[in-house]
Amino acid sequence: MATVLGIANQKGGTGKTTCSVNLSTYLAALGKKVLLVDLDPQANATSGFGVDPRKVDFSVYDALNNKIPTSQAIKNTDLFGCHLLPASFDLAGSSVELVNMKNREFRLNDALTKVRHEYDYVVIDSPPSLGLLTLNGLVASDEVLIPVQCEYYALEGLAQLLETVDLIKTNLSKDINILGAVLTMYDKRNKLDRSIAKEVRRNFSGYVFDAIIPRNVDLAEAPGHGKTIFQFNPTSAGALAYKQLAEEVIKRCEA
Repeated sequence: MATVLGIANQKGGTGKTTCSVNLSTYLAALGKKVLLVDLDPQANATSGFGVDPRKVDFSVYDALNNKIPTSQAIKNTDLFGCHLLPASFDLAGSSVELVNMKNREFRLNDALTKVRHEYDYVVIDSPPSLGLLTLNGLVASDEVLIPVQCEYYALEGLAQLLETVDLIKTNLSKDINILGAVLTMYDKRNKLDRSIAKEVRRNFSGYVFDAIIPRNVDLAEAPGHGKTIFQFNPTSAGALAYKQLAEEVIKRCEA
């Protein structure tokens, strides 16, 4: 049975989708069978794998609405062992549609129950907001990984998400574990970045991954080519950081 790993931060611009795509890639490269679920209406994780969200026949939207079996929407990628449950732009309206649905917070959880036994890891890329889609992503998760950008409001966003997870545990009786936080967009030459990294580690001791995702031009350029960093430049600093992160995730999940 797969470990379902939610990648979430209510704050935008933290490198969440970059993390989802490249962590999935390196989990697969390390021999794991992986499903990446794109739950963000912007569909950036979908296009990051070279898939046009305007041209998918079925998407996570159809699975959430029980229009088709979840397996019918899953697509192969160019990477062995890595599959994609794509987003489409229909997803933008689903938050409104979900409001009146029965068990609305559990729709993704129920959809994934039918396929998760086929994978080692299911990675969910959630939207950068706290709406019903993000709640669905968190409720479906066993573990939550939080990308934290090295900037002033980093601690605030991290604290908010931890509070949200506690509310889900209490009100929806769903057991979710915080796997850890990963520092992203880090520039070691920048005094502020070093200060924020130190502060995050001090405030959330034991939660922060050793792997730090640097500011890296290859990471920024890869999505424009419809490629992961593993395909675009596997020897870059960004690629090596995601490989280290994937190794740490496996170690923590299988401990």
